[in-house]
Amino acid sequence: MPIRRMRVCLVSTIARVGASPIGREDVERAAAAIAGRLHRTPTFSARSLGDGLYLKAELFQRTGSFKPRGVLTKLGSLGEAERAAGVISVSAGNHAQALAWGAAGLGVDALLVMWKDADPAKVAATRAYGAEVDLEADGPADAFRRLHRLQEETGRTFVPPYDDPFVLAGQGTVGLEILEDVPGVDTVVVPVGGGGLVGGIAAACVPSGVRVVAVEPEGSRALQAGLAAGRSVPVETASFAQALNAPFAGELPIAICRALGVEVVVVGDEEIAEAFRLLYGRAKLACEPGGAAAVAAVLTGRVDGGTTVCVVSGGNVAGPIAAGILAVP
Repeated sequence: MPIRRMRVCLVSTIARVGASPIGREDVERAAAAIAGRLHRTPTFSARSLGDGLYLKAELFQRTGSFKPRGVLTKLGSLGEAERAAGVISVSAGNHAQALAWGAAGLGVDALLVMWKDADPAKVAATRAYGAEVDLEADGPADAFRRLHRLQEETGRTFVPPYDDPFVLAGQGTVGLEILEDVPGVDTVVVPVGGGGLVGGIAAACVPSGVRVVAVEPEGSRALQAGLAAGRSVPVETASFAQALNAPFAGELPIAICRALGVEVVVVGDEEIAEAFRLLYGRAKLACEPGGAAAVAAVLTGRVDGGTTVCVVSGGNVAGPIAAGILAVP
């Protein structure tokens, strides 16, 4: 489908009253728009971790996480002038790498706002893909404030990390692949930071009768807080799963999760660490801490219910951090 037509369809979908801000048809349009440009990541059984359990290995996606799906969908919606202005965004690292990679492929200049204690491996990878990185912010909340200042100063086009219909539709293509790869799936379990991945997957899967469960760390509950308030609210974050430390959940993901009945469960950092070790030792998946959160929810019994797919959302972790987690007996 031509990108201009895709834009019209998505915008018209957002205007629907009383419905999820995006629907299954929007995710299907995103899948058509980015077809052939990304890996089809595997979904495989993990009986050593639990009966009826499957893992969707998004850590094998380009740049090491699911993020390029939404990035390519959003970049494809931009006009010539928007691309010429260059792009800007804010990220703990996975969206930063994806945008740096996607922009470089289109010859678009990219500036990524991260923060001083961001994962050095993710910062280095973002620069290696060709983007400029700004590290002046003290943390996630300050990084969003700095983003707005820099966008005003530079006139760059903002590519949101999660609160955007094109980004959400692109992330939802993970859900379409799960439906194809695991016929009869009952439950899909998704790690959550700002909500883009779970929102997109819910739009793709819930219309087929699949239960979708969001998993947040105890120290980072942006989606839970947003659902309780009925809108995006700022939260303090303190999880070692840096990819999930969003300072707020997006308005669109909140609206989707509310409309489609997405459940939210919470896991502790040590429970994530134990899931990390099991994924490494039994499934041979070198994921990042945030990528293990969905499995942690299943292993602790917080999520059960028939055939279950856990999304292992990313694999970008610095060696010393991974070694420290694995060293614990």
